[in-house]
Amino acid sequence: MLHKELPTAAQLHQFKSDIADRMHIDVQFAQIFNGFTQTAHPMSMLCAAVAGLASLFHNGLDIYNAAHRVESALQLIAKIPTLAAMSYRKSIGATFVDPDPALGYAENFLNMCFGETGRPSQVSPTLAQALDKIFILHADHEQNASTSTVRLAGSTEANPYAAIAAGIAALWGPSHGGANEAVLDMLNEIGDLSRVGEYLDKAKDKEDPFKLMGFGHRVYKNFDPRATVMQASCHAVLAEQGVDDEPLLKVASALEKIAREEAYFIDRKLYPNIDFYSGITLKAMGIPTPMYTVLFALGRMPGWIAHWSEMLSSPFKIGRPRQLYLGPVKRDYVPMDQR
Repeated sequence: MLHKELPTAAQLHQFKSDIADRMHIDVQFAQIFNGFTQTAHPMSMLCAAVAGLASLFHNGLDIYNAAHRVESALQLIAKIPTLAAMSYRKSIGATFVDPDPALGYAENFLNMCFGETGRPSQVSPTLAQALDKIFILHADHEQNASTSTVRLAGSTEANPYAAIAAGIAALWGPSHGGANEAVLDMLNEIGDLSRVGEYLDKAKDKEDPFKLMGFGHRVYKNFDPRATVMQASCHAVLAEQGVDDEPLLKVASALEKIAREEAYFIDRKLYPNIDFYSGITLKAMGIPTPMYTVLFALGRMPGWIAHWSEMLSSPFKIGRPRQLYLGPVKRDYVPMDQR
């Protein structure tokens, strides 16, 4: 995505090394998290921290310098899992865990979230592989709201950290980045396996406001190919975590089965999408719901950076969407004492 070609073995090794070398967060910079209360939403912390990274790279913010753009890309991709994990640790009142150069990208994130300082890293390969798939499958997805925001902010010649922070802010909106969180909200509303039929009837009733979340897709009209990849990983995580007795996951399994077999869903192409599988996968992994959009931002980072870099690599103009004014042509000024 960043270099337009698949890497050779040597290039991939160097890229992994470059990322690992940049994952650490400066101790003084980490004090930014002290300004947040423990109840602060992780996305507010992530947004502020990413924007603040610009303060660490004063001499590397020339957006027209190709080497500076590459370095900014490496710094952002490397530091986003660390900052995301720090926002989680802050939310639970726990000390930060440093990145481990011996671990892979997804492994490091899981260890920084759930590991302990001074103890050997113990990360399940099944969970790491599932999370890695989530990151890859969310890396880029057409010209959505957050990607457009990154490009629009970048078109003002803002530094990359500011442009990416703008994208994170756009992703924070529940209409964009909250899809897999909405799946969990839906499952919580249904609550129990015995109520699945009742809620399916509500979903089919056009007069009822209840909607099934995580089914169908605005862009993928026939099926979501990402969901096909994610399904196996989701089931592997559920099996390893031994959460067969978890009521919400029982509900999710029942909905998945019905959506793949019942004519109502098949005819309307209401198949389980990636948000459905990623939502219940993250639930099974023990990741709290407020962190779901943070993980979305983590996965989307390479795509945002690729769009930003592509825009800057050729002539561009500041983004200025045209506004068509439909208000009054003329309004008389009314003095204050006559209003």
